[in-house]
Amino acid sequence: MPRPLNLTMHQARRLSDCSSLGSRPIFNRPLKKVTRNNGAVVVEFALLLPLLLLLIFSIIEFSFVLYDKAVITNASREAARAGIVLRTPKLTKTQIAAIASNYCQNNLISFAQNTTPSVVVTDNGTTTFGTPLQVTVSYVYTGLGFGQIISAIAGPITMSSSTTMNNE
Repeated sequence: MPRPLNLTMHQARRLSDCSSLGSRPIFNRPLKKVTRNNGAVVVEFALLLPLLLLLIFSIIEFSFVLYDKAVITNASREAARAGIVLRTPKLTKTQIAAIASNYCQNNLISFAQNTTPSVVVTDNGTTTFGTPLQVTVSYVYTGLGFGQIISAIAGPITMSSSTTMNNE
């Protein structure tokens, strides 16, 4: 003997409305009517997918360029700050350049390509109070596929940052 169902009024009303479907069970109804437009949607998606992927990857590539630009800017600041701080003995130009190079080597996103930045330290030869020290860091960005395509068309992407600080 089947077990009686304990249904609420709302559930019983829905069940009685479905009984007018005849002998066909509720679960065999098609969920969606198949139309002829389904093939057109696939074709449109196939046409737009390359453009969408190009847009997404170009955004990612541009974010790498901006990150590397921020890194070389910070490298020039760090090296200039280390060069002007009052200490005995003062850092040499080679030591100041090494600070910027190490900062870039540890933080640049280069995708396993050996593109080292060039560092130029300029001072007037005196380390007296108030004399300027300038550190310039230049870097050639090679990037991923999109960056290499732009480099082939417009030439290499060279980023440069210069920081000038006065000796303390």
